[in-house]
Amino acid sequence: MSVFDVLQERGFLAQLSHEDEIKEMLAKEKVTFYIGFDPTADSLHVGHFIALMAMAHMQRAGHRPICLLGGGTGMVGDPSGKDDMRKMLTPEFINHNIACFKKQMSRFIDFSEGKALMVNNADWLLSMNYVDMLRTVGVHFSVNRMLTAECYKKRLEKDGGLTFFEFNYMIMQAYDFWKLHQDYGCIMEMGGDDQWSNMIAGVELIRRKERKPAYCMTCKLLTTSDGRKMGKTEKGALWLDPDKTSPYDFYQYWRNVADSDVEKCLSLLTFLPMDEVRRLGALKDAEINEAKKVLAYEVTKLVHGEEEAKKAQQATAALFGGQGHLDNVPTLEITAADAEAKIIDVLTAQKVFTSKREARQLIGQGGLTVADKPFADPEGKLSPALFDKDKSLLIRKGKKKYYRLVIK
Repeated sequence: MSVFDVLQERGFLAQLSHEDEIKEMLAKEKVTFYIGFDPTADSLHVGHFIALMAMAHMQRAGHRPICLLGGGTGMVGDPSGKDDMRKMLTPEFINHNIACFKKQMSRFIDFSEGKALMVNNADWLLSMNYVDMLRTVGVHFSVNRMLTAECYKKRLEKDGGLTFFEFNYMIMQAYDFWKLHQDYGCIMEMGGDDQWSNMIAGVELIRRKERKPAYCMTCKLLTTSDGRKMGKTEKGALWLDPDKTSPYDFYQYWRNVADSDVEKCLSLLTFLPMDEVRRLGALKDAEINEAKKVLAYEVTKLVHGEEEAKKAQQATAALFGGQGHLDNVPTLEITAADAEAKIIDVLTAQKVFTSKREARQLIGQGGLTVADKPFADPEGKLSPALFDKDKSLLIRKGKKKYYRLVIK
């Protein structure tokens, strides 16, 4: 089975520029391909995870990945799927984010012995002469054609329109593909399905300028069975950085996905054989929880390592199954003074609640449990008497969010 068949069977593939050629090529040759990542935050999120998994499948089949970090394109910002212009990022912010990305990507991609490359488009875009760009690349682009692209159409219909600043993004991304083609023999771009228009631009640029084949292939976006984008939590995006989304919270997200999404997530986000994926996905009613446990463990193991996955698994068993110990439940250290302070002040400061308003509302609705008892007073205080001999206190927010408060 070629990697094309693997990606197709597991549900990755969305659009392909030249399907028959790509299918034949991936079965017979080893190719260099790339995926671009703009450093708009200091962590990758679960949306990037789909791309990294596709990249990992390609590498396992012997193909060479290039992780292209958008130190240059990040200075402009991709308008795809955005209602308004992205906030302009500083070079310092971008460089910090790139350093974070590099560390995270190494968990999924093997960069040893030239098996994969990591490059930064700032190396060529930031020093490029604008007139040279127009003469080298701009002559190959039809404005009429560009305006029909999905990444621009939505913005053109808005009152604010599309800035010329962002209009250049497609050209920059196409130039990246051409540059990687010249320097590394890269002949394929991969990425999310929202990148189709930008990717096709790069394919056409290489074919016009070089008279050589180039291809692109998009992956489906990670969505729920009813079409909503997956990876959003009450605290925002589901990050791959453990400091932004703890391994426990990450595990819980996958443990609680809808029954109808389990098989899709197992297929896309784990390396389990498809026979096992289908077996787990076919479980019904209470038995589907076993499949969710496998999903949560496997995805957490890939992102955070086996040790953190086991800790999250043990904490969940202790909280919901009455087995094991609570040492691995998310722990929040507080001071002795905090142990006698207003609970909303303490929990808001610890980011259990995003605001005191949210805290008052949830407490008023009976949504906070302290030491197995409802905490009904929004202005109530903690007490050292609530803590056990180990100076710890178990609290529950809503139905499934547990935390241990520990006095330092």
